[in-house]
Amino acid sequence: MSALSDKEQIRYSRHLLLKEVGHAGQQKLKSAHIVVVGAGGLGSPAMFYLAAAG
Repeated sequence: MSALSDKEQIRYSRHLLLKEVGHAGQQKLKSAHIVVVGAGGLGSPAMFYLAAAG
């Protein structure tokens, strides 16, 4: 896994402060992938929130 860039550290600074997430958790999130099947009534808002979360 690659380290967080300075820009990413600023963007995710609130995540990094949480003991439940921290640097290790943010690294896992950075390397994660998701698939949303269907963009109907539930898929559409789910995609929006996932995209907004980074």
